Amino acid sequence: MSRLPRFFLPDTPQHVIQRGNNREAMYRSPTDFAFYKGCLEYAARKHDVAVHAYVLMTNHVHLLATPSEATCLPRMMQAVGRVYVQYFNRTYTRTGTLWEGRYKATIVDSDSYLLGCMRYIELNPVRAGMAVSPTDYAWSSFHSNAHGVVDPLITPHPVFRGLGRSRVERQAAYRAMFGTPLAGETVDAIRDTTQHAWALGDARFNETVSACSRRAGRLPKGAPPKRSP
Repeated sequence: MSRLPRFFLPDTPQHVIQRGNNREAMYRSPTDFAFYKGCLEYAARKHDVAVHAYVLMTNHVHLLATPSEATCLPRMMQAVGRVYVQYFNRTYTRTGTLWEGRYKATIVDSDSYLLGCMRYIELNPVRAGMAVSPTDYAWSSFHSNAHGVVDPLITPHPVFRGLGRSRVERQAAYRAMFGTPLAGETVDAIRDTTQHAWALGDARFNETVSACSRRAGRLPKGAPPKRSP
C-alpha cells in the first residue's frame, strides 16, 4: 500500500506522533529526555516550525506544531532524528533504527480542535498512569502553557493567546480547562485521524482540505468505490 501524501495548509498546525521501534524506549534517563528536547528546540528554530504543545513519553513523542512551509516539519523531524539516534546508539552501544517507521501527522482545525489537542497531548502521562496530574510530569509543555514556566521550545498559538488579555489570564483560563475531562469523542477523533493520517476538523474544514489536497477523511459507510478509468 502506497504512503499517503502528507497534508499541508498555510498557518495550520499539525499533530505529530513518533514512536520507538517495537514500542521500545526512546529515552532511558533524564539526560536522554533533555538531549532530545535540546535537539528539538534547535531544529524547530532552524527550520521555522512553531511548537505549541509537546509531551515526551518513554517510547513516543507528541507535538502540536505549525510549520511555515510544507518542507519545514519533515526537515525538523529529520534533523532531530539524525542527531538523536546517533547519540542514543552511541550512548547505549546499539545499532540500527530507533523509530517505528516514519512519524504520523495530521493537520488540525484550530477553531474546533486546537485547545482539545493541546490538552490531549499534555494529559498523556495521566492517561498512561505515569502521573496523577499533568503538573507532576516534567517533560511536557503543560508547565509553560498552564503555569508560565519559560520554555524556549514553546510558541503560543493565536487561539491560545485569545484565552485572555494577559499571560496570567491565559494561563488561568487554560488551567481551568483541565478541571473538565476531555470528551471521549474528542479523544477518539484525535486518535483516529492521527493514526490514519486524516485531517482533524469539522465538515467545513475537511471540505476545504479535500479541495486543496487529498481526501481529508474516510468515505462514509456505504459510499460506492471509485471506478477504475
